[in-house]
Amino acid sequence: MSMETNFVQPSIPKFDEYYDHWSMLMEIFLRLKEYWTLMEQEVPVKTEGASLTDAQMKTIDDQRLKDLKAKNYLFQAIDRSLLETILKKDTAKDIWDSLKQKYQGKARVKRAQLQALRKEWEMLQMKAGESVNEYFARTLTITNKKRIHGEKMDDVAVIEKILRSMTSKFDYVVCAIEESNDVETMSIDEL
Repeated sequence: MSMETNFVQPSIPKFDEYYDHWSMLMEIFLRLKEYWTLMEQEVPVKTEGASLTDAQMKTIDDQRLKDLKAKNYLFQAIDRSLLETILKKDTAKDIWDSLKQKYQGKARVKRAQLQALRKEWEMLQMKAGESVNEYFARTLTITNKKRIHGEKMDDVAVIEKILRSMTSKFDYVVCAIEESNDVETMSIDEL
């Protein structure tokens, strides 16, 4: 039995209005299918009157077929109301760029979102009665949102934030962690 038959085919990620998350999943999906390059560059077009060799014609036809397959995946990922807004797009790249422009937002909007996330990060404190797992999840959610919006964050910054913002009942645990481990080289998973 070959490796191919044992590999579980990934399902097409459905667009759920969370563009950053969906686009990351869709990019991975399209890379696995070897269609991602179509999102980065235009598909060649046969021009009227151009003299092309048979090999060039075949290459263009192959690219157009791959583009149709990628468009099909994108169409399957979105619901009907959104589909109706992009029906006039000619290529998979056109569809991808349109969705990106609509949902990812302009640079100013991203900057504003990042500023709000920075404020949320600065004010982040463990709540009384909150479990360590809940606090980690809340912290990592904000961390990942900041990273998605372009913020460079090392694990050490996240670890230090978690350790210094836990409730006082964890002071002895924080002290023990800092004394027995090198926080500079520790991963978030190890923490």
